[in-house]
Amino acid sequence: QVQLVESGGGLVQAGGSLRLSCAASGSIFTINAMGWYRQAPGKQRELVAAITSGGSTNSADSVKGRFTISRDKAKNTVYLQMNSLKPEDTAVYYCNAGVRTSWRPYYVNYWGQGTQVTVSS
Repeated sequence: QVQLVESGGGLVQAGGSLRLSCAASGSIFTINAMGWYRQAPGKQRELVAAITSGGSTNSADSVKGRFTISRDKAKNTVYLQMNSLKPEDTAVYYCNAGVRTSWRPYYVNYWGQGTQVTVSS
């Protein structure tokens, strides 16, 4: 069993910052890519940013220059530093990870429970 637990969401004024964390735990053999997605009310879930096991990153155009994804491989944890937040960043943010467990010879996609980020104008 694998769990992804997010933290760090909350309410912030426009222009402010938040840092999200997501820690993976359980019977983890190895993790390849980790990432953050978000879903606003009435909209589809979208990729915010992702990072590979080698440290390569990509992010949505809407957050480039404002959000930074990073990863601590030793702690199986991924972070999302969000600066210059805008009201349109308001959404539930979900952590995602491709995990290989000790009993499966392939990677399985896992999701966290989500954390609410609300940006007031």
